[in-house]
Amino acid sequence: MAEHARPQEPAAGPQGSQAGPLAVATVVFSVCVLTIVGSYHSIAGFAAIVDDRFFTRPDDYPYALDVTTWGWLHLIIGMIVLAAALTLLSGYLWARAVGVTVAGLSALECYFFTPYYPVWCVVMIALDVLVIWSLVRYARPVSHTLLGVEDVADADGTDDPTRR
Repeated sequence: MAEHARPQEPAAGPQGSQAGPLAVATVVFSVCVLTIVGSYHSIAGFAAIVDDRFFTRPDDYPYALDVTTWGWLHLIIGMIVLAAALTLLSGYLWARAVGVTVAGLSALECYFFTPYYPVWCVVMIALDVLVIWSLVRYARPVSHTLLGVEDVADADGTDDPTRR
């Protein structure tokens, strides 16, 4: 059995050629948090669509849309966030860009929805900011290490072993 074990190579930091445990953990964290955020958006949207009185409409709020409109907006953004969470596991650079963009849109939407559900929106914005940080902080090979992909071609079609 011992002869089949691979020798452990030291994991490099975020700028190195290999992803360290913290870097892999942040990708998993991002996927999990985006899944939770997307699920919340979808559930809150569905609740607002089904029951117009689920969220109370604030008085004198310049962005006071109809609760059903907010519900559809939440439902659509929730589905987009869930799809972005799944694309992060592909390891592509565009998936990270989509993840950062979607987390930013989610935070922006929660900012405008704060008068309807203040405490939870602050929590959602904080989680979105953590997702943005974790996706921007660590290099692209993190997702490939997570999936065990060895041969990864760059966007320009070349295979650069120093970027793995």
